[in-house]
Amino acid sequence: MQIGAHVSIAGGVDNAVHNQREVGGTCGQLFSTSPRVWAHPDITDAEARAFREATATHLDGPWVVHAAYLVNLATPDEDLRERSIASLQADLDAAARLDVPYVNVHLGAHTGAGVDAGLANAATAIDALEVPDGVTLLLETDAGAGTKLGGEFTHLATVDDTTTTDLEFCLDTAHTHVAGHDLSSPAAVADTLATVDDVLGLDRVAVVHLNDSKHGVGTHKDEHAHLGDGTLGDDGIAAILTHDGLRETPFVLETPTEDGRSYAWNIDHARDLRT
Repeated sequence: MQIGAHVSIAGGVDNAVHNQREVGGTCGQLFSTSPRVWAHPDITDAEARAFREATATHLDGPWVVHAAYLVNLATPDEDLRERSIASLQADLDAAARLDVPYVNVHLGAHTGAGVDAGLANAATAIDALEVPDGVTLLLETDAGAGTKLGGEFTHLATVDDTTTTDLEFCLDTAHTHVAGHDLSSPAAVADTLATVDDVLGLDRVAVVHLNDSKHGVGTHKDEHAHLGDGTLGDDGIAAILTHDGLRETPFVLETPTEDGRSYAWNIDHARDLRT
């Protein structure tokens, strides 16, 4: 099983490989720079080379670069749109330098423009990007609070159908669950993933963000929990990990660090649930 966590690049992006190994991961996710400010990556050639070499030596699965939290592709605000495109382009370029195959992004919020307008905005923003060879942009499922898009699988499918850019998807289990798609039992997982397959295609889910949720199905509250401790529970998480359509898909954790448990505990627990 390819499984890892979202780890820090503090001290240099090459430190991410060490941090991933420390928690027992074989793949993983990172921010290329601070996700809470408009700042482009500052990665030296030496750091990029060390990251690529350490990854090839020590890890089995892929990395994912996660876009900054400020990025909003669906926005009707022109200034925010241009900033979002520039930030996402910088992440795509950083991924190419690092030999990272995926960049993950949320669609963002339409902020009153309406669902259709927001999806159209997201599609044209994506088409304004220059996606480097060897890098694929992933659209992530969202919790769907307020005017945020991506809580419905059809939102992702509409953007995919509209854009001329080749896209794949990231399924976040906590987001999907609280958006209203039950993942709390084997039967519920089977039904929800059958819908994902119908609307998006499970073969196009390139990465799964494996997270439990502190809140219930349909609440639209985005707060992650340790695996098995939330409303998905061990039964739901185990059904996801063992689903035939996801067995070869990399799993990346964004679980909390609290109650004396870290990513290492969650990775070990996921491996136990997989057996």
